Amino acid sequence: MNSNPRQIKLLNVVRLRGAATVEELADTLGVTLQTVRRDVQRLADAGLLARFHGGVQVPSSTVENIAHQQRESLNAAGKAAIARAVAGQVPNGCSLVINIGTTTEAIARALLHHTGLRVITNNLNVAAILSGNPQCEVIVAGGVVRTRDRGIIGEATADFIRQFKVDIALIGISGIEADGSLRDFDYREVKVAQTIIQQSREVWLAADHSKFNRPAMVELATLPQIDRLFTDRAPPEPFPTLLADAGVRCDIAAE
Repeated sequence: MNSNPRQIKLLNVVRLRGAATVEELADTLGVTLQTVRRDVQRLADAGLLARFHGGVQVPSSTVENIAHQQRESLNAAGKAAIARAVAGQVPNGCSLVINIGTTTEAIARALLHHTGLRVITNNLNVAAILSGNPQCEVIVAGGVVRTRDRGIIGEATADFIRQFKVDIALIGISGIEADGSLRDFDYREVKVAQTIIQQSREVWLAADHSKFNRPAMVELATLPQIDRLFTDRAPPEPFPTLLADAGVRCDIAAE
């Protein structure tokens, strides 16, 4: 599923409120009840919303992310645009760490024609993608494989990452909150991501617009720890000010 802008806005409204009636969504979006019902049905079929009588709610809480397959389909066009923008800035012949996430997997696909890359990853999907590039050396971190998305997590993974110092970290995130904190759901994944940040000369965050104001339980980092943000739309308030204060360069990718 490739959600259109109206459906993505609907998702963001429900995430901010936790739940909403069909009538509330129609008023907020300025569309008919029939249009909202069609959008809700499509999003519920994709597992992105949970329906109840007269309305919808988020299918998960701040303690658990939605399924990998569902995240792959959510705003696929925006993630592809971000991936192209990131790949356009990654020089040939550099070292990278790429972490867990559907956006970072899109970036891996966009790097298939780069040469001379050395990539360390704790994402088996990224490793599988980049193994198709004979000009790229892929190093897979050890640790526990999380079966739902093939991410590698845990203290052993963090220890492995500490052996390296790379040019650029390419990281994804589950949510960016209005206090400038970057958040995710699994503390074991967060520990690895924090190590990745520590072991990288530059940190580039790839996050589509649905990640702004999305809550998650565990703090991974704060905006001042990031050098560049790649996203698919101009961030809403108060993020432009937060990004400027933190000295983060914001690149908005065109679809």
